[in-house]
Amino acid sequence: MGEEPAIRPYREGDWRPEFYIVKKGDTLYSIALDHGQDYRDLASWNELADPAYIQVDQKLRLFAPGTSTEVTTPQPVALPPATLPAPRPAEPAAAPIPTLSEPRARRVPYSDKALAELMRYGAATSQRAAAAPATPAAPAASTAKAGRPAEPPKSVQAGMSVLPDERLVWEWPTAGRVLYGFGEGANYKGVGIDGVVGQPVVASAPGKVVYSGSGLRGYGKLIIIKHNATYLSVYAHNSQLLVREGQTVAQGQKIAQMGDSDSDRVGLHFEIRRLGKPIDPLKHLPEKAS
Repeated sequence: MGEEPAIRPYREGDWRPEFYIVKKGDTLYSIALDHGQDYRDLASWNELADPAYIQVDQKLRLFAPGTSTEVTTPQPVALPPATLPAPRPAEPAAAPIPTLSEPRARRVPYSDKALAELMRYGAATSQRAAAAPATPAAPAASTAKAGRPAEPPKSVQAGMSVLPDERLVWEWPTAGRVLYGFGEGANYKGVGIDGVVGQPVVASAPGKVVYSGSGLRGYGKLIIIKHNATYLSVYAHNSQLLVREGQTVAQGQKIAQMGDSDSDRVGLHFEIRRLGKPIDPLKHLPEKAS
């Protein structure tokens, strides 16, 4: 039996592998969050009839099929001689196309005769151009070769205007003092923001809601927004969820009401994740007015 194909990261500069092996305690929701994906995409790519049902040691695809990075060595296939096509007979040479023997431009002393010759040459050139078939326009797809960036996956761009990383600007998801910073508190993956029950929670940046529910242990009533192929934001412990999965939201749009679901105090737990990995939100949010 041959060796298992080696598995590399999905793409250069991205830590995530193409496949993930389910471990004890995993859910499809937690796997999607930890890898910066929409759990519904994972269910579709892995043909899961029930997203809530996965098994330990199950191999899950983290990216759409057709983007494999598995390293395999192709084996040469020898064709029997009988299958080789017979040589085609040489086609007769095409009739030569008449061309002008004179250069396109030359300098001659001005005279009435030289001017008349120039006018006759210009008329003949225009007639040939009119009779020649039009050159077909290049297909629109060819513009992709001119250095234009590839479009983001359809699961990200459907129904939303995707901002590139450098144009993504964050705002505070709610008012209030910071309860704990990144790397602190019971949930060290984000920051805690103080407030009162029912206080508005807004989208920190525009994007698409990829999760709205309470299926992630330790997060209570939770909203997850996907902003582009790189960034997610997380809004946890809400009392009410005001947006649905698949909904496009604008920056500053109200998405939830603050609460204490699955928490011992009222407040918002907020995360920013890059390729699924938590990063310090305070390094991306604007400074609060003193």
